[in-house]
Amino acid sequence: MRLEFHGAAKSVTGSRHLLLVDGKRVLLDCGLFQGRRQDAERLNRSFGFDAASVDAVVLSHAHIDHSGALPALVKAGFQGTIHATFATADLLTYMLRDSAMIQEKDVEYLNKRRRRKGDPPVEPLYTIEDAEETLRLVEGHRYHRPVPILPGVESTFFDAGHILGSAVVQLHLTEGSTRRTLVFSGDLGRKHLPILRDPETPPEADALIIESTYGDREHEPIEQVEGKLAEIVTRVFKRGGKLLIPAFAVGRTQEIVYAISRLIRSDRIQNCHVYVDSPLAVNVTEVFARHPETYDAEIRKVLRDTGDPFGFELIRYVRSVEESKALNALNGPMIVISASGMMEAGRVLHHAQNQLGDTRNCILFVGYQAEHTLGRRIVEGKKEVRVFHEMMHVRAEVEKMNEFSAHADRNELMEWVRGFKTMPRRAFVVHGEESQSVPFAQRLHTEAGIPDAVVPGRGDRGEV
Repeated sequence: MRLEFHGAAKSVTGSRHLLLVDGKRVLLDCGLFQGRRQDAERLNRSFGFDAASVDAVVLSHAHIDHSGALPALVKAGFQGTIHATFATADLLTYMLRDSAMIQEKDVEYLNKRRRRKGDPPVEPLYTIEDAEETLRLVEGHRYHRPVPILPGVESTFFDAGHILGSAVVQLHLTEGSTRRTLVFSGDLGRKHLPILRDPETPPEADALIIESTYGDREHEPIEQVEGKLAEIVTRVFKRGGKLLIPAFAVGRTQEIVYAISRLIRSDRIQNCHVYVDSPLAVNVTEVFARHPETYDAEIRKVLRDTGDPFGFELIRYVRSVEESKALNALNGPMIVISASGMMEAGRVLHHAQNQLGDTRNCILFVGYQAEHTLGRRIVEGKKEVRVFHEMMHVRAEVEKMNEFSAHADRNELMEWVRGFKTMPRRAFVVHGEESQSVPFAQRLHTEAGIPDAVVPGRGDRGEV
């Protein structure tokens, strides 16, 4: 039983881990790499293994850096089943189509420039047709119910508390007389976050693949989220500015909407113009509304009391391009929540182009910004950044709220690991920059007592 690491190894995005057991090949996640454009192009067009040889995929959750390369896998010859929770399967119907549309639009724009230079055209990574073919292979499952994936491979999903439908994957493996239990954390959420249930630890594991996005950092207390957000909103509104919040369409947007609607209803901020400008976020919010079985006790109460936890009565959800463009002509104060969360694509770039140069405005980051993304450059304090191939001055205020992070910090990760009744013998620390993953691997060894805790690189192998 062997593991091969082909993504999110000594980096944060592009999660892909290949399990080989009894002649079968199971891919854990199949995500897109996000970061420097040249690297993304190279890494997303090469899996490091034969796609047609993969027998099955088990998906931890629907975020694009964990699911977004599935259509490319199918295009390259994969014909097996993609296993996920019911909510993740529901989300994929929107997210993979949206990702395919972005692939096609980006290549269309790029080929116009290539034609002007006399260069040959390039093909998109995948198309909407590839996404549709992929969706036909997706099979949804309930939490806590063992599912036979392949002969010798049985999977059970536990709640990861990260986004809607996110799962910790426990795999019971059999090869001859040898039996092993492998646990893949996917992305782990935090306790006491609004909307979703807390992350669960499976009872046992021989080997563990665990994320480390914040493996050497601590978040501010969740309890101060709404107070800090109210302070920022009030400050920006006093100067008549616009508050732009780049947010992932899945999870983060719904958390922000929930927090803003609570602040408005409790009169902690003025009743203001709030726009969610992302067709995908609108669709995803509707998916959230269809899956109350994933809610925690707090939002169940809100649902009973108001019937509107996602602010449909208070907040304008923008679908059309015309409505989106019109927002840039409006004067503040106002709040615009728009994807993508790392400012690498989507409508948020148009808002950034419109708002970065005005000192009255504020860009509020509420999630992780990977290396070489526009969001990372702005957070790091760059005074000039490139937006749509044009250099722009950053004069707007820049704020960051790690409190909204849906990733467990180093203490929360350790608490989750200590939840195992039988501690793993081996741990592979993935989905983190080395500054986060290496110290966390050391803590797993010294504090959790895991004998073998390593940080694999891309292409590395390990035994289960």
